[in-house]
Amino acid sequence: MLHTVDHVAAFVGSQFLNDNMQQGLAHWNRERLEPGFPESDWQAKLDRDHRMLRLEGAFVETLRAEVLDEAAAAPTDVEGFIAWFEDLKEHGPGQGDPLFPWLAEEATESELRWFFRQEAAGEAGFDDLVAYTQVKLPPLPKLELARNYWDEMGRGNIKGMHGPMLDTLVETLKVDPEIETTVWESLALANAMTAMATSRRYAWHSVGALGAIELTAPGRAACVAQGLRRIGLSGRERRYFDLHAVLDVKHSEDWNREALRPAVSEDPRRATAIAEGALIRLRCGERCFDRYRAHLFGNA
Repeated sequence: MLHTVDHVAAFVGSQFLNDNMQQGLAHWNRERLEPGFPESDWQAKLDRDHRMLRLEGAFVETLRAEVLDEAAAAPTDVEGFIAWFEDLKEHGPGQGDPLFPWLAEEATESELRWFFRQEAAGEAGFDDLVAYTQVKLPPLPKLELARNYWDEMGRGNIKGMHGPMLDTLVETLKVDPEIETTVWESLALANAMTAMATSRRYAWHSVGALGAIELTAPGRAACVAQGLRRIGLSGRERRYFDLHAVLDVKHSEDWNREALRPAVSEDPRRATAIAEGALIRLRCGERCFDRYRAHLFGNA
C-alpha cells in the first residue's frame, strides 16, 4: 500500500472531502492498524506513515475549523458543559433526520442492504477506538472507558462481543463492505474517528466523539432494528442494533457522569476539546445522512 501517498498527495492544501482522499486514508488506516510482522521495507513505510500523518492532521484540522465557533460557545463549568453536551441529543447536527423513520417503516430489503453496506464499510470499531483513547487518561475517565470496553467485549464472553454481532449481520445481508464502493462521507466519518483516537493531541476530542455516539445512537439503532425486523430478520440477526438501542442509553449516562464530568472538573480546557470532538462526529454523521438520503430517496 505504499502507493497510498501518491493516491492522495495531490489533495494537500485543497479539498479533503472527496473519494480519493478518504479512500486513501481508509486503506492506510486498515493497513497500519492491522497486526503484522517485521519487514525489510519498514523504513520506507515509516516515511509513508509520516506523510500520511500530516495529511490526516490537516484533514482533522479542516473538520475542526467547521466547529470551532460552536464549540467555543460551550460552557466550561461542569454543570453547564454537561447540560450543553446532553442537549446535543435533541439539537446537535444530524439529529432527528428523516432517514431513520423511513428506514424503519418504508425501506425495501435492497435499500436497507445498501444502507448497511455503507455503514459496515465505514465502521471504525468502537471497541478499538475506546482502547486507543483510554491510553494515559486520568483514573476516573480511564475506568469508565474500561467498563465500556468490557461491555463491547461481551464481558469476556465471545458470544456477547459486539463486533461479531455486526459480522453476523454482514453475512446475513450478504453485503460486501469494500472501500471503493463506499461513499466518501462514510469513510470520512471512520477516518475522523480513527484519527482522533490514535493521535494523542486529539485524545479529549475522541472522548467527546465517542460520548456523542453513545448519546445519539440509541434512537437511530432502534429505527434500523425495526426496519430489519420488518423485512424478516431474526432476533439473532438484528441483535447488534437491538442491543445498542437499549444499552447505549445507560452507556451515555455513565460516560457523561464518570468520564466527562471528572475530566472537565479537573481541567476546564478539556470541555472545549470534548465539544469539538462531539461536533466533528455529529457533523460527519450529518454528511452521511444527507448522502444516504440523496441516494435512497432518489431511488424510492
